[in-house]
Amino acid sequence: MRTVSFRALDGRVTGYIQEDYDTLRAHKVRPALVICPGGAYRWCSPREEDPPAFAFLAMGYQAFILEYSGAEKAADFRPLWELAETVRLVRENAGAWHIDPGKVAVMGFSAGGHLAASLGAFWNDPTVGLPEGVRPDALALCYPVISTKDFAHEESVMWVSGGDPAMRAKLHLPERVTADFPPTFLWHGGEDDSVPPENSLMLAAALKTHGVPFELHMFATGGHGTSTCTQEVETPDSVCRAWLPLCQTWLNERFSYTP
Repeated sequence: MRTVSFRALDGRVTGYIQEDYDTLRAHKVRPALVICPGGAYRWCSPREEDPPAFAFLAMGYQAFILEYSGAEKAADFRPLWELAETVRLVRENAGAWHIDPGKVAVMGFSAGGHLAASLGAFWNDPTVGLPEGVRPDALALCYPVISTKDFAHEESVMWVSGGDPAMRAKLHLPERVTADFPPTFLWHGGEDDSVPPENSLMLAAALKTHGVPFELHMFATGGHGTSTCTQEVETPDSVCRAWLPLCQTWLNERFSYTP
């Protein structure tokens, strides 16, 4: 394994790359996963950076962590542009980093889930004007912020909208879903009283309406910010921990990938 670091506009990206070697011919080209940690669009939570990156690296994915702009710098779509640039650069360097450019997924936790889903919603929106080639091939959203109306996480919404009511309305993602939205894996803990589970339910309903493939897992337990649900991140949860193999199976099937 080797580590790569690069800038995506004002964002900082760390990538963990499985090296190419002849005895693993089937693994020479791998899918990639770009991870957006949570943190209310104010900061990036470390518990949602390396732990999931290493988990999916062990599953055969090249893993990249985006530390995107937060607080006052989260407005005006700045984190979205940073994520789009990250995806663009991952695809641009696909040969050097042993990546299949047609198998790039974006994973987001909490506010990072809103960011990931925003790329799914706005990748081809002319009013945002993102560069070509940045549509994720799949999304994995973990207890995501989705709504800016009912059941909203107010701090996240405040930072990402910059307090602008028009931007707040534009960022209500259930209303931004079209048939072009990427296939999506969703999971949420039923005990989450920070970002209510209704956020995931609203997005799932919109995906169903527009015929977008998705898988939703709503667990009986699980609060907010549980990441990999292990003692390593100090949120052990044997029930919600099932999201990891479930997500692996779903992504592998989407990508026709056998690690």
